[in-house]
Amino acid sequence: MSVHRLLTALTLVIAVGLAAPALAHEAAKGRNGGLRVDAGKYHAELVVDGSTSVAVYLSDVDDKPIAATGFAANAILVVDGKSQRFPLAPADGSKLVGTAPVPVKAGVKGAVQLTAPDGTTAQAKF
Repeated sequence: MSVHRLLTALTLVIAVGLAAPALAHEAAKGRNGGLRVDAGKYHAELVVDGSTSVAVYLSDVDDKPIAATGFAANAILVVDGKSQRFPLAPADGSKLVGTAPVPVKAGVKGAVQLTAPDGTTAQAKF
């Protein structure tokens, strides 16, 4: 293989490798007004309103709601510089709900750890 072909092939491999992260889904506004992010083979939408009530809506990769029945979850959110950890439980439809120990405002940073009914786990980072 000539040096020119080798350099061309190497350049192509590097270009494809650098472009791959750009193909991942970016955080977006969800149908419930929260921030929707990837969580493994799911999407999770975090909805907070400044109270202690926290909701996470689950959907599949095509953004179709999936039943929250059988899911378990823990939220770990950073509020006023302190990590707040609390459970989320299935509610009606595709919603997991929980009560934070302190009020949670929109734009909060953190993660939600999900355990699906089949035992697989995923993490949504906000």
